[in-house]
Amino acid sequence: MTLAIMQPYFLPYIGYMQLMGAVDTFVLYDDVAFINRGWINRNRLLINGQEYLFTIPLKDASQNKRINEVHLADDPKWRSKLLKTIEQGYRKAPCYQTVMPLTEKIINFTTDSIADLIYFSLVELNTYLGLSTRLVASSTIYGNSELKAQERILDICRQENVSRYINPIGGMELYTTPAFAQAGIDLKFIKAKRADYPQFKNDFVPWLSVLDALMFNDIPNLRKLLGEYELV
Repeated sequence: MTLAIMQPYFLPYIGYMQLMGAVDTFVLYDDVAFINRGWINRNRLLINGQEYLFTIPLKDASQNKRINEVHLADDPKWRSKLLKTIEQGYRKAPCYQTVMPLTEKIINFTTDSIADLIYFSLVELNTYLGLSTRLVASSTIYGNSELKAQERILDICRQENVSRYINPIGGMELYTTPAFAQAGIDLKFIKAKRADYPQFKNDFVPWLSVLDALMFNDIPNLRKLLGEYELV
């Protein structure tokens, strides 16, 4: 069984989805410290040919709180504003009519928890892309939040009876192959390749939210994009 663990990101870039598609079980690491100005509640879209950073407003967000303890701002107007921005940016995209209802379903999901919103969004994206990956929130099952860093990752792998653990390439300095090998686990790192596709008539802007890829690609092309990576 193959597993990956990542903090929950809202409408993440396609490399995140590649990692999700590469494993049997994908753990949303939602009971670790919230990161201010990270990618948990922010991402980038293509608006008027330029990258545009959107942010979901949060209430009293702090790195002293765990991600699953952080709540959405009380003012619900951010939902309609974000949907309007997406409509303006993508209404002429080839897959807009198919993808916009999914986008509305995700953004209008009723919750005051950023972790729950992201979990719901990833389940919906998982279904739309035809992935069979099992999604698990770390706060709901493992009972090992007292462990830190690599030891906690290894404990989750043991609980799930994992044979291979895949991590983003940026974690190569955090995890050691011998420690995983001693536990009988094959440690691999995923390296996303830049996968260009037509975005209207402008020069391609890479590494945007997966929503951008959905707007410009049908399911067969999306599945090809999901395979544009290598394991090292």
